[in-house]
Amino acid sequence: MATRTYRARAFLRAARRLGAEVVVGSERPQAVAKPGATLALDFRDPAHATAQIVAEARERPFDAIVGVDDDTVLIAAMAAAALGIPHNAVEAVRATRNKYLMRRLLADAGVPSPWFTLVRLDEDLTAAARRLHYPCVVKPTFLSASRGVIRADDEVDFVRAAERVRAILAEPEVAAMGGDEAGHVLVEEYIPGAETALEGILTAGELQVLALFDKPDPLEGPYFEETIYVTPARLSPAHERALIETTAAAARALGLREGPVHAEVRLNAQGAWVVEIAARSIGGLCSTVLEFSGGRSLEELILLHAVGAEISHTEHQRRPSGVMMIPIPRAGVLGAVRGLDAARAVPGITAITLTIPLGDRVMPPPEGDRYLGFIFARGGSPDAVEAALREAYSRLELVITE
Repeated sequence: MATRTYRARAFLRAARRLGAEVVVGSERPQAVAKPGATLALDFRDPAHATAQIVAEARERPFDAIVGVDDDTVLIAAMAAAALGIPHNAVEAVRATRNKYLMRRLLADAGVPSPWFTLVRLDEDLTAAARRLHYPCVVKPTFLSASRGVIRADDEVDFVRAAERVRAILAEPEVAAMGGDEAGHVLVEEYIPGAETALEGILTAGELQVLALFDKPDPLEGPYFEETIYVTPARLSPAHERALIETTAAAARALGLREGPVHAEVRLNAQGAWVVEIAARSIGGLCSTVLEFSGGRSLEELILLHAVGAEISHTEHQRRPSGVMMIPIPRAGVLGAVRGLDAARAVPGITAITLTIPLGDRVMPPPEGDRYLGFIFARGGSPDAVEAALREAYSRLELVITE
């Protein structure tokens, strides 16, 4: 896991509950309680990081290796392959980390796909704009959390969007992360429709669905900042079936066979369309709203599966719950968050967690990739959960200075 992950606490808590001994591999030493329980890895060089893990395993053999976020799943797959530990194929995981490769594999397998193309950022963008179809979406091939994802409705929009994404990809840290991929963008057809999310686990290629989420706020652009997730999803049986079948087909197309899978899918009159599929679990602190049979967390199920335990009997998450990622309205410095007590008093709200300290700079998408915080709720129905989240958010006042 990277030091900036939101997921550390949930996975370490899950490991403690299961009695598992854990080594945290990160790009710099971690402040964990047990001496010797960290391994500093070079995330910019997956081959070197793999060699480091293999060397560590000679002294302390591992039963499983789990990549927590997008920036670590490839190293986890490479290390697991080197050590003979069951995991997804390296090339399958690599495909989830390259949006262009993902689109090619989905299209080749006959999974419903929009038109798409790569555009180099050093070419004449005005000329490139003339050969595209609109509306379209411009996105980096390797970033996550909606960073650099912009809708363009015409040629002028496209040039502006591509220039904006080019500036993001030129940032030293991003350029180092992307390598050659920082020199171009994926342009794909805008897919209309309601967006949903699926959380599942693959075992020998078979998909076990753990939760389905609504995203009730329309994600129509020009930017695609996610806000509310509610489960169980309020879908017709036909839409639910299409969502599950398309996700399973997408996993097969990419060659994913083991471990967690998180899919973002749009539903419209033409069917279900995969926006993204990842070889990891849901991001941020969103997994907090999920609880399974026996009081298990999502992270416990992932770790149990990783060490070969049977989890097929696990019941779906059915208790209505939801999370709101607190939007960042504009760039600046976070001066205060007022109204927290009033927001926490809303019936159904279970917690509000801020994840950016006061005094830090904040930046909304498409440049930003951090959430200001999370609001969590439970209720008697998905509608009640959504209403509680919206009411709590309405009571917050964000003070952001220039």
